[in-house]
Amino acid sequence: MNAVIELENIIKDFNMGTITVNALRGISLTVNKNEFVALMGPSGSGKSTLMNIIGCLDTPTSGNYFINGQNVSNIDDEKLAAIRNKEIGFIFQSFNLLSRQTALENVMLPQIYAGVPKTQRLLNAKNALEKVGLADRVDHKPNELSGGQKQRVATARALINNPSIILADEPTGALDTKTSLEIMKLLEEIHDAGNTVVIVTHEEDIAAHAHRIIRLVDGQIVSDKPNTPIRVS
Repeated sequence: MNAVIELENIIKDFNMGTITVNALRGISLTVNKNEFVALMGPSGSGKSTLMNIIGCLDTPTSGNYFINGQNVSNIDDEKLAAIRNKEIGFIFQSFNLLSRQTALENVMLPQIYAGVPKTQRLLNAKNALEKVGLADRVDHKPNELSGGQKQRVATARALINNPSIILADEPTGALDTKTSLEIMKLLEEIHDAGNTVVIVTHEEDIAAHAHRIIRLVDGQIVSDKPNTPIRVS
């Protein structure tokens, strides 16, 4: 299988005044293409720090991180941002949509940063919104959309650059149960289409949709097991 994510002995320390906090203590982990993985752990377990490193939002204190074979552990911020935009699609709990922009404009943003010509990015954004069932909401702004629709817009934005990794941070945390299931069904469909999906969650019922569950405690992996996923009917 092709490794998309490879972490080798990742350590992340934070200096808080005179105190050093050991957030990650030697994490080694491989995620292959088209895996559906859940990262779990209580508050303070290191899962958010690990997500930030996997998402190229932060770099480790030591150790190596490879995306598709490229070591991104110690590259500068500009190169890191370029890799992040190309390789990773983010879905956040709080949606992170620009309030004054339409759904279509929000979805186009990663392609603006990537330098895709306007005509092409308009077409790509419309196609991405169609994939998530929002072809009839392209001109709506976030305040005209429900929570589930906002998360679908965020998902379309995450998909538009055809990234290697879809990284979803508590993607259902701001949604009711019915809408949460709709979003999990959408993530299942994205995985079925061939994407690698990594979900960060503290909710057991959300992690149950993944094919593999990795649990962290005190900055270390304490469990990494395959899972028989439940499916949204």
